[in-house]
Amino acid sequence: MRAAVVTAPDAPPACGEFPEPTVPPDHEPLHLVGAGLHNIVRGLATGRHYGRGEMAYPLVPGIDAVARTGDGRLVYTGYARPPFGTMAERLFAPFQAEVPAGADPLAIAAGMNPGLSGWMVLTARRKEVGALGTVLVLGATGMSGSLAVQGALALGAERVIAAGRDPEALERLRGAGATTVSLVDDGTHGLEQALADAVSETSPGLVLDYLWGPVAEAAFAALGRSGEDTEANTAYVQIGSLAGLEASLPAELLRSRRIGITGSGAGSVSHEEMLAEAPEVMARFADGSLHLPYTAFPLSRIGEAWAHTGRSRVVVVPD
Repeated sequence: MRAAVVTAPDAPPACGEFPEPTVPPDHEPLHLVGAGLHNIVRGLATGRHYGRGEMAYPLVPGIDAVARTGDGRLVYTGYARPPFGTMAERLFAPFQAEVPAGADPLAIAAGMNPGLSGWMVLTARRKEVGALGTVLVLGATGMSGSLAVQGALALGAERVIAAGRDPEALERLRGAGATTVSLVDDGTHGLEQALADAVSETSPGLVLDYLWGPVAEAAFAALGRSGEDTEANTAYVQIGSLAGLEASLPAELLRSRRIGITGSGAGSVSHEEMLAEAPEVMARFADGSLHLPYTAFPLSRIGEAWAHTGRSRVVVVPD
């Protein structure tokens, strides 16, 4: 079968022939409709993601996809056993969830992975405390962060603070109902002050951090400065590290505020837990509560897809 094939950690994938996926008895392979090219897909294929395990090449990249069954149904599926990924004409993975009628299957393929990253945290927090209150999203102008803002609004957060660098994306999020904070230091107001001003009105009960690094340090300083509210109870969840892999945690923050700092990702959340949320997240894409732009590339152009750097999620589709 035709597939995107990675032959070495530093080699981009090329379209070529790959063996058919292993399918258990009484099952049949699925036929690819669209597979999202997420950041984690590149990280796993190149061996740079922390969840990579022991890598063996050649392999087919891709962790999830929308596919068609033999009887014509559209399903969201994922987490095939290596070296079989989802960027192939045919695939098999143990998990399958029906795509809602009327949903754009390529939007589902593009958005489920980045959408689940924030949705998992948001729904867990709402179950724990009953209401989301104020939610701060660091890295809100990225794809995952933007979906987290949309998810918080859809789940009834009283206030959503969207912090990011892209002014056009911030404007869109402001139009959707979020309070926005620019993370571009203009030389007059540093990141710490901008974040401190944003959280001074209402203290965030939940922080979703897609950036880490110096932005997290600025957020820690801002939260510490507004920590005199003894009723505040903040859950700070580290999800991504686009701004840096390390951040210094000040002791003052831990003493001045009731705060818990945890992470969410592969390893801390099981595949089963993530996929259990898939039907609800797909429903939110179907009704328009969640959305993000995508660009489709056929398998034959997987090299171009891999190198794409635009402001849209790449979806790999059959030729």
